Amino acid sequence: MCLITVDSLAVKYKDLCAVDNVSFNVYEQEIFGIVGPNGAGKTSTVECIEGLRRAYSGTVKVMGLDPWKERQKLYGLMGVQLQDTAYQDRVRVWELCDLFSSLYRDPAPYDELLEIMNLNDKKGAYVANLSGGQRQKLSIVLALIPNPRVVFLDELTTGLDPHARRQMWDLLLQLRERGLTIVLVSHYMDEVEAVCDRVAIMNRGRIISMGTINEVVNSFNLKTEISFSASLHDTGDIEGLTGVVSVARKRDVIKVSGHGDECVAAVLKYLNDNRIAYSNLAVKPPDLEAVFLSLTGYTLAEDGDSANGVGRG
Repeated sequence: MCLITVDSLAVKYKDLCAVDNVSFNVYEQEIFGIVGPNGAGKTSTVECIEGLRRAYSGTVKVMGLDPWKERQKLYGLMGVQLQDTAYQDRVRVWELCDLFSSLYRDPAPYDELLEIMNLNDKKGAYVANLSGGQRQKLSIVLALIPNPRVVFLDELTTGLDPHARRQMWDLLLQLRERGLTIVLVSHYMDEVEAVCDRVAIMNRGRIISMGTINEVVNSFNLKTEISFSASLHDTGDIEGLTGVVSVARKRDVIKVSGHGDECVAAVLKYLNDNRIAYSNLAVKPPDLEAVFLSLTGYTLAEDGDSANGVGRG
């Protein structure tokens, strides 16, 4: 079942077209990722879906409702975790949850949500005393209090350590299994690869690729990177192997670039057949980061560079 339909959406700020003719659907009980650098149009797109921003043109429907004209009906059906959220330091966790619960007709029991997010022992704590990861988890609890069918999470794990990020990913998968539909806005490709069923890659206001992770990656003829350490004076024979495109060497580290499994198999066979001792073998297949780099010419790690875009994500 299709919960969200975006058709030819455009958002403009004076003379700047922040979102340019974007279309996609989000289906029930899926995690749909929207990725791209700052200025790509991610947040502007999602704000239109949430009813926080009026579209310049195009149409948006969420569960059959117009989010701009029917916000009151829709807010009882969706949860929102904004990119920038601040709470009063001297408010306790339970007080904040109680306040949010009072705003909705049929709120979810926040005690249960705190338990799911491993925050039950922090119910009486002041927000100021929560760690960064705990605050992020609290933001999800507050987004889920409306008992929504769909929840929007914007840059959920920014600033979290690797362990906390992976905990958050596990929680998202649990929520999806409980029947929730999730729209995840991120500039972290590893995050999207870990949790999303489908992904839309945005750049300069447009969707430049969309589909499952495998569909997006496999739609580009990208190269596998192989690296290993070996005492080889001449790499000419490797350059002629099946599937190999290029070979580079720096001291005793050799890096081979080629096409898929045939390249990996050919390199390993050559090393074994010629009894060449090697170590530190690493094989890096194409991923979403490589796709984005091939499409845009820069990595998502450069998201703070104003040359990559203007305005909000």
